[in-house]
Amino acid sequence: MRYMFLIYSRSDEEPLTPDEDMATRLAHRAVMDDARARGIFQGAEPLAPTTTATTVRQQQGKILITDGPFAETKEQLAGYYILDCHDLDDALEWAARIPTNCRGGAGCIEVRPLPGMKAAAAPHAATAS
Repeated sequence: MRYMFLIYSRSDEEPLTPDEDMATRLAHRAVMDDARARGIFQGAEPLAPTTTATTVRQQQGKILITDGPFAETKEQLAGYYILDCHDLDDALEWAARIPTNCRGGAGCIEVRPLPGMKAAAAPHAATAS
């Protein structure tokens, strides 16, 4: 089953030093390379900072567009992985390997199954005899 690994980091931390940033990138590369070698890698990518986000809401039939994330929070979605794992236990083992880019263990990885979209049934045409 495919799982999405949502990587959250803290937005209120000091930026990483160049050495810390490189170490984090190399740690991500190692996880991605291992997943590719095992044939389970589906995708992974960091996200641009929340300052680049645009949020679209629907309220009372109107579309509202605002700059920034949906809610003020110290944790922000920083990136994702998609891996085709055997089961949840396997997915949790992979999640434990993904660096969160946070000092002091402040980040987290949210693991969610991707059940896929079921094909929509075609509407039945009314037939008159």
